[in-house]
Order: sequence, then structure tokens, then C-alpha cells
Amino acid sequence: MMPMTPRIRKLALTTHITTSVGWIGAVVAYLALVIAAMTNSDVQILRAVWIAMKLIGWYALIPLSLVSLLTGLIMSLGTKWGLFRHYWVLFSLVLTTFATVILIQHMQTVNSLAAIAAEMNVDNVGGLREGLGGELFHAGVGLLLLIAVQVMNVYKPRGMTAYGWRQQQSERNLSSLQAGD
Repeated sequence: MMPMTPRIRKLALTTHITTSVGWIGAVVAYLALVIAAMTNSDVQILRAVWIAMKLIGWYALIPLSLVSLLTGLIMSLGTKWGLFRHYWVLFSLVLTTFATVILIQHMQTVNSLAAIAAEMNVDNVGGLREGLGGELFHAGVGLLLLIAVQVMNVYKPRGMTAYGWRQQQSERNLSSLQAGD
């Protein structure tokens, strides 16, 4: 891929940062709902939380994760960092892809429990309360993973892949050959 113009790079970077940080914020909101439901005995709150978690999942978490993944790919392919040149870019891609896939799969469970909550009678309260522990785990681990990716993307730890090292050597050789002309 050809390098991006500065204007396009700034637009892509702004979109990537906004969606990545937005994804983290949406996970924090999701966790707040889980904790509110876990610490409250009101059945109506429990019902509302499951329905709200479904909405946050489909209308915030998944779109933000997909745009974050897409803009991360665009940034890596259109900048000097490359997709396979540096370990931190590769690890960010793998972790973001993993988080997105797990999120999409997990939303099926949230859908089921939100449907039960929407039609709930008093007999189903126990199952909905038991499901909150899994939500706390998934969202908590997801938040830690997203923060780890964010830290990697800010600090950009050293370390080139074998492919990146070969590319760098090839560029140096080409540059020295051109300088010798």
C-alpha cells in the first residue's frame, strides 16, 4: 500500500483513536451496568440492565470494535509501521481481532438473557442474576485487554519481526545503492 498523505493519515489516526477510546468507554459503561445489577436487588433494575447491555453491545461495542479494527489495519498498511514489521503492531492486530470475535460471539448470550429479561416473570430472576458473573468476567478481561493494546500503541515497544528486519535491510541496501549513483 502506498503511504497516506498527511491529511488522510491524520483523519485515519483521529478516527482510530476516537473509536478505540470509545470502545474502552463503552466497556466501562457496560461494567457499570453489571455492577449496578449485582449490587441491587430490584427486579426491574435487573431487567433494565440486561436490555441496556444488549443495546450497548450491538449499538456501541460491536460498531466501535469493528471500526477500531478496520482503522488500525488502514493505519498499519498506510504508514511506516507496516502490518508485519513490528511486533507491537502484530500483537495489537491479534488482540483486537480476538477481542472483536469474542465480543460478537458473546453477544449471542447477552441476546438470550436480554430476551428472558424482557419477558421475565419472577421465576427467571435467578438465572439472570447468575449470568452477571460471566458478564463481569468478560467485560473485565476485555477492558484489561483493550488497555494493554492502547498502552502498546502509545509506547510502541521495540522489536521488529524477521520480515520487518529483512524489509529494513532491503531499504537500507537500496538507499546505499542509490546514494552511490
